[in-house]
Amino acid sequence: MTTQTVKYQKKELELKALLEITQAINENKSASVLLNIFKFTCLVHLNIKSILLYMVDQEQFDLKISHGIKNKIPDHIPENKVKYSKESGELNIELDHGYSFSELESYLPVYHKERMLAILFLRKKYEEEYLDLNFTQALTNIMVVALENKRFAKRQLEQERLKREVEIASNVQRMLFPAELPQTDRLKAKVTYIPHSTVGGDYYDLIKKSEDEVFFCIADVSGKGMPAALLMSNFQAALRTLLRSSSDMKMIVEQLNYTIFDNTNGERFITFFLGYYNYKKRELTYVNAGHNPPVLCWEGEKRTENLGAGTTILGAFEQLPFLDVGKRSHLKGFTIHLYTDGLTESFNDSEEEYGDEKFHQFVKNQLCLDPNTFHELFFEELKGFTVGGEQRDDITLLSIRFK
Repeated sequence: MTTQTVKYQKKELELKALLEITQAINENKSASVLLNIFKFTCLVHLNIKSILLYMVDQEQFDLKISHGIKNKIPDHIPENKVKYSKESGELNIELDHGYSFSELESYLPVYHKERMLAILFLRKKYEEEYLDLNFTQALTNIMVVALENKRFAKRQLEQERLKREVEIASNVQRMLFPAELPQTDRLKAKVTYIPHSTVGGDYYDLIKKSEDEVFFCIADVSGKGMPAALLMSNFQAALRTLLRSSSDMKMIVEQLNYTIFDNTNGERFITFFLGYYNYKKRELTYVNAGHNPPVLCWEGEKRTENLGAGTTILGAFEQLPFLDVGKRSHLKGFTIHLYTDGLTESFNDSEEEYGDEKFHQFVKNQLCLDPNTFHELFFEELKGFTVGGEQRDDITLLSIRFK
């Protein structure tokens, strides 16, 4: 057989190898199928006996193909343990004791732009026969870039799916909040809600059970994102169902606690404040479940107080260890400010916290204001304090004025 014939045969085999790889890529075969085709193409059509392929993922090289290797080889190699010089073509890999690539005679790095994507290690089948390393490297490059594109496309689809889920959760969450708050002389409410991210963990509500009965609440769920939003939607559904059938504050809070504990096995919790005002009795009852104490402003006496009576956070225990229902009587006109900790835990650029004390002092200085005016003035102050600082949590302030 002439040298020319052998040369043509090798070219034919290389073309077969190239055709099989490109065909598999065009048919959008899975990553595992692509790797298998590449492996057998190299072993059947090219002069290759042993083969190792590592591909980068996150900050390490993962073993993707291994054939004909007797030595102990690692499944993963940290990216910072691999050094390659393009100038000298020298590859240095720091391997732990007991690992070795000594039986492999050639290595081919695969780059995309400035980053090494893969390393192919080879040993020839027949020492006397020729192996075109340039062609093998080009073939590897085609396959590795195809796998990277596949992974990138998958990651994009995943991100788009998550984005859609977040948008759905955000829309669901907006539906939980009351569409309108009352704006009458008898009852006026104003809320300012500033979520930290697309899906927040705060919740507020105001429910007029009858002409003379008003329930109002604020809550903050532990954690962020989708799990927090889902828990909060379950919580809201449970609360509204309970309020339709009863006005018993103790029973409502105990049942809410059981529902959260049953759903999360104590792994998540909710701080919660529930208030109930009866116009006929001129009486306010409330339960504070581990939440920031709302500030009650007595208009007649020109004084304020914090409403802290209640119980511990909801969802931490199967049964609440204690539960006190607070009560305030002979209320004619009053305002109550409910807020979440994101408000008082706002920081400025010097890492100073706004704090409860500053908020309470602001309330004392602005007693009995219209809720809309109060919010306008307060958030002007908070904005001035936090200039240069970063918002770290959801901020909610719900102010309700009863006449």
